[in-house]
Amino acid sequence: MKIKVNKDAFITALQQVQSVINTRNPLPVLSNVLFRAADGRLELTGTDTSLTVKTAIEAEVAEPGTTTLPPKRIFGVVRELPVDTAELDISPENVASIHSGSSDFKINGLGAEDYPAQVALDGAKTFTLDQGVFKNMLRLTSYAASTDANRTLLNGVLLSFKGGRLSAVATDSRRLALVEQELAIPESDEADLIVPLKTVDELLRTLGSEGEIRISATPKLAAFEYGSILVTSKLVEGVYPNFRQVVPQASGERVTLDRDSFLTAIRRTSQLVSDAVSGVKLTFGADQLEILATAPDIGEARERMAVKYSGKDVTISFNPAFLMDPLKNLTTDEVYLDLIDDTSPGVIRSTVSFVYVLMPIRLS
Repeated sequence: MKIKVNKDAFITALQQVQSVINTRNPLPVLSNVLFRAADGRLELTGTDTSLTVKTAIEAEVAEPGTTTLPPKRIFGVVRELPVDTAELDISPENVASIHSGSSDFKINGLGAEDYPAQVALDGAKTFTLDQGVFKNMLRLTSYAASTDANRTLLNGVLLSFKGGRLSAVATDSRRLALVEQELAIPESDEADLIVPLKTVDELLRTLGSEGEIRISATPKLAAFEYGSILVTSKLVEGVYPNFRQVVPQASGERVTLDRDSFLTAIRRTSQLVSDAVSGVKLTFGADQLEILATAPDIGEARERMAVKYSGKDVTISFNPAFLMDPLKNLTTDEVYLDLIDDTSPGVIRSTVSFVYVLMPIRLS
């Protein structure tokens, strides 16, 4: 195989595929990236067998071929080349030769015979939507997913294609984030996909703000195709909990808050929160909020800020990190906090179709 590629495009493509690789995989070839050159293109593929990322760039292909090479070594060498193009000559023994000026490099690779074949998604259901919209939905929900390995069903984001809309949901049982987008979905194509967090992280890293994304899904696999990138992932198998039952239906008190000011105040007071089970106490009165954080042997932090509120006095405590997560990811100027009492979940809403349910903390 002999190719010439644009250095910057090549580096970008390597970055897109190498992050999924598990270097501790017992099969050596899976520590490498698959290179396939033909017809004026170089395809690069990285996988950990559960998640696969493939991309392609234009290339001058003097000799087509297939091999696997260690991505970090190739990346490190090519990045330092003082040229705009990179030339790779791979021998039949899978040794990559890179020449630039007075510098020569040889990097050992492995044959592609044992590299996993791309899985076909026969009979897949297909959905198409805007990349930027989908990326924002993942960004607004994924932080609420559980990272507890014993709670497999919650170790991902649910994508529910039902009722003429796409619902993205994540929960760790202490909080739940939900955002929805209208989407034309034939009843015969309705589906629920639980996408693992590693896959969600990869999508967030590589999705753009423009263009379409095509999602194809079978009961066990999903493929996400956008731009020059194809992400194929195993899905979490099982039935996701009924998330709509979690959202409180009772009407209570509504507070309108300036999102940025609220976030800043919580961030400051949380400096005195000493551990994960401690919280910040919020006391709402007429058009005013007081935020209090105390820690034994450390001290006390107190903030006051103006809010739009005319209901009864309410005091409630929340985990500050959980409270800040949606505020950091929303972009609206204002958010609404719906409260019933100090033992019922608080609900953050926005002008977008977003709901965040947060269980309170009982402070002694």
